[in-house]
Amino acid sequence: MARMEVGGFAHDKFSAVREAFQKNLDSGADLGAAVCATVDGETVVDLWGGWADEARTRPWKADTIVNVYSTTKTMTALCALMLADQGELDFGAPVARYWPEFAQAGKSAVTVAHLMSHAAGLCGWREPIALETFYDWDRACSLLAAQEPFWAPGTAPGYHAVTQGYLVGEVVRRITGRSLGTFFREEVAAPLGADFHIGLPASEDARVADLIPPPPAPAGAPPPSNLMANVMGNPPINPLDTRTRAWRAAEIPAAGGHGSARAIAQIHVALANGGVTGGKRLMSEAGSRRALEQQIEGMDLVLGLPVTYGLGFGLSSMFSVPNPNTIFWGGYGGSLIIIDLDARTTIAYVMNRMGNTTMGDARAMALADAFWKALA
Repeated sequence: MARMEVGGFAHDKFSAVREAFQKNLDSGADLGAAVCATVDGETVVDLWGGWADEARTRPWKADTIVNVYSTTKTMTALCALMLADQGELDFGAPVARYWPEFAQAGKSAVTVAHLMSHAAGLCGWREPIALETFYDWDRACSLLAAQEPFWAPGTAPGYHAVTQGYLVGEVVRRITGRSLGTFFREEVAAPLGADFHIGLPASEDARVADLIPPPPAPAGAPPPSNLMANVMGNPPINPLDTRTRAWRAAEIPAAGGHGSARAIAQIHVALANGGVTGGKRLMSEAGSRRALEQQIEGMDLVLGLPVTYGLGFGLSSMFSVPNPNTIFWGGYGGSLIIIDLDARTTIAYVMNRMGNTTMGDARAMALADAFWKALA
């Protein structure tokens, strides 16, 4: 196939990352994508290439951004970690301390940590809802506040694919008086000059790459569990919705974030480097390490996979990484952020050709493997 043009840079030591990135584009595994990696807060890889649209009319540029689905959750978690570090939020406290209405339907003992670790039993909505509910913050939250959990909170993990953003986001709103998207913009993105948005202004639409839906599940794939069917089907998750102004404008803090690999890698330097990124301290070193605190492990009732969850992130035991103090999360279709607190590194990958995956895929892992080998 024709060799695709790649923009940006990779330090000589990390040339293998460039080669792996080039291979993803040349093979057609990626249509358009970007990867960024940092070491000790310094950007050592910042590459982009391919096309921002399926018709190949818009090249992927340095300032192209894309909807990263659940990689957005890490930004929401960061906001909560910052509030905890400031003494404004206690992860061990009942959610109802901050959001009294949440105590309905036997949820008075559910803690903020349960929300952060997908253990609250609120992985989806019981009541049938339309996509428009995602755009109506008060309705999305009030339904969850009134709802009985699907399982006893704290007894098992079950991926809160979309609901986690409203649950944690409402706690942030009750504490700060600001929506999650506003708090993130004012306290994280704007001070750092980071190009990531939870609630995208219309002025930025021209820079957004179009997500291309994943291929259908292969024949013979096991049917989804009832919980997974609810999570993905109430309402149906359709990547084409991400191309609409309504989706982009809405604050969907578990799935609706738009940004670049550069922004994702640079923001999470705060967790990799003891609370500091871009010369700005977002939290204390102790506060930055709280993401590592294991909350729950076991078979995820939604994903059907063994998981280990910390405060807002997956922990290193979930996949093969060089260092134990590593946290990560990925988005539907393939985006990924990995934060290694031991090596003080971050690596982020975003793309528009979606794969059939919820937590990163082979494309991102090929880049991460090349990065780790070069680092060693």
